Amino acid sequence: MAQPAAKQVFIQGVTSSGRAFRPSDWAERLAGVMSQFGPGGNQGRIGSHIAYSPWCVPTVMNGVKVVVVHTDLREAEPMAWDFVMHFARDNDLQVVEACLMPDKT
Repeated sequence: MAQPAAKQVFIQGVTSSGRAFRPSDWAERLAGVMSQFGPGGNQGRIGSHIAYSPWCVPTVMNGVKVVVVHTDLREAEPMAWDFVMHFARDNDLQVVEACLMPDKT
């Protein structure tokens, strides 16, 4: 059985040496910068100036700040994808390819 390709990349707020990345609101700041990049662009989305893009979402996983970046961003906006990936590399952040599973209700 073939493994499905990951649809998200998790940028974790932990450096390769295990230190927590600062400032503490880095994930919200990064996702805020990326809020203009999403399906259909920024055109016509009511409230798009105050909402995160579905392609770049801050969250917390196991007590660690994480930005979940959808791989669709790479296809639609290569320069935005490069910006996010270079941010992670330049700040020595851990990056993991994975996919979010929906919550069971």
